[in-house]
Amino acid sequence: MDTEHTGAEPEALDAYSRIVTGVATSLLPSVAALSVRTARGAGAGSAVTFTDDGFLLTNAHVVVGANGGTADFADGTETKFDVVGSDALSDLAVVRVHHPGAPAAPLGDADKLRIGQLVVAVGNPMGLAGSVTAGVVSGLGRSLPARDGRRVRIIDSVIQTDAALNPGNSGGALADSTGTVVGVNTAVAGYGLGLAVPINATTRTIISELLTTGKVRRAWLGVAGVPVPLPPALATRLGQKLGLRVVEVVPDSPAGQAGIYLGDILISAGSQPLETVQSLQRLMLSPAIGTPLPITLLRKNALVDAITVPTELP
Repeated sequence: MDTEHTGAEPEALDAYSRIVTGVATSLLPSVAALSVRTARGAGAGSAVTFTDDGFLLTNAHVVVGANGGTADFADGTETKFDVVGSDALSDLAVVRVHHPGAPAAPLGDADKLRIGQLVVAVGNPMGLAGSVTAGVVSGLGRSLPARDGRRVRIIDSVIQTDAALNPGNSGGALADSTGTVVGVNTAVAGYGLGLAVPINATTRTIISELLTTGKVRRAWLGVAGVPVPLPPALATRLGQKLGLRVVEVVPDSPAGQAGIYLGDILISAGSQPLETVQSLQRLMLSPAIGTPLPITLLRKNALVDAITVPTELP
């Protein structure tokens, strides 16, 4: 009876189980449990290997205040790691282990996710190494505030999932059904609700900067705006419903020098539509520093073009 049951078990696995076990098999060797110790005490989290030479991706809040720590892998390997770079405003950090060997997990594109899609979380919650949970993408385009001192930034396009996440999952992998990492688990927002920083073009730029310089340089315009509806005729013509009404312009800032005023409605920057604060924020990474950025705005029912030159955020 037991022999027959064992032999029939693979056939009895449904498609869901096969996907989850397949993702777990492929990703568990790449995920490490991180232990850190700082002046504030000990901390723990997870990290996922994304290069063959020992670089791992985790959350900035997992390694905050630490220069390094210990990484434990599913095969029993224990090795020291150093913090290569950390960016509190995206809650991403890169660490490098002293003894590489774990396989690199493939990084995907969270912008292709759809609500209801199956995702698998792999991490080390509550000290339980190599834990796997599964669920679905329950929301996309969420926003998560991140703070670095007095600076506050919104992490945009955050993935919401109902895959069970617990303390220690932070920094672990959120993967799609192919085992491709589409997010880094970052927060437990409430019972049955987890959030993950997406892997997309924006975060790839951040990861690249952390690898090369250990920090992220950001551009600054010196302008703040809130979304407002565009006039119906203009919205129809542009195929864009919202713009950003300017509510603050810092004196002598790039925006101020370009002649942008309170009450103007920003419509596009660099030909990219500006319908949310995040859409402008997304452009403010290091490539924008010192580079002319054309902005189209609405002023007294007339379209006006302005050229700004973002400076580096202090």
